Formats: sequence, structure tokens, C-alpha cells
Amino acid sequence: MVLYCNRMVRTQIQLTEQQSVALRSIANTRNVPVAELIRSSIDSFLQREAASSREVLVARAMAVIGRFDSGLTTVSTDHDDHLAEAYASQ
Repeated sequence: MVLYCNRMVRTQIQLTEQQSVALRSIANTRNVPVAELIRSSIDSFLQREAASSREVLVARAMAVIGRFDSGLTTVSTDHDDHLAEAYASQ
């Protein structure tokens, strides 16, 4: 769930008549305010967008694997030694 501060910000939106009727119907069925349905829908949208953004970042990271060559042939087995050496030379 996307969490922000609990302070509400009043926002005005325009819905089509069909959207308004459908939202009111669902709100009545669930016994919740239309505003709660809208907030819940926005939270779901934000979660999907965040997941999509993460997928893009992971795909970009995966795309660089193997594209660069350090010239070292033992990085996978001696990575700690290589890091210690790199940090010691700073």
C-alpha cells in the first residue's frame, strides 16, 4: 500500500455521468463514500505505477550485465579481495 501523510487535500475532479452513476452504485453496495472508492483506486494505480517503474529499472540494470570488462578474471571468486584492494588505494 502506498502511504503518505494522513492529511487530506481537497481536489476537484470531473467525471462523466456514467462514471458518477457507477461509482455511486458501487459505493452504496459497499456502504462506503464515493471519495473512499476514488482514494482506493488512486492507491491501486500508484502501486501499479511503482511496480512498473521498478520493472523498468530492473530491466535497465539487467541490460548492462556483461557490457563492461574490468580486465579481471577472478572477480566472481575473489570479489572481497578486489574490493579491499580498490578501497585501500583511495
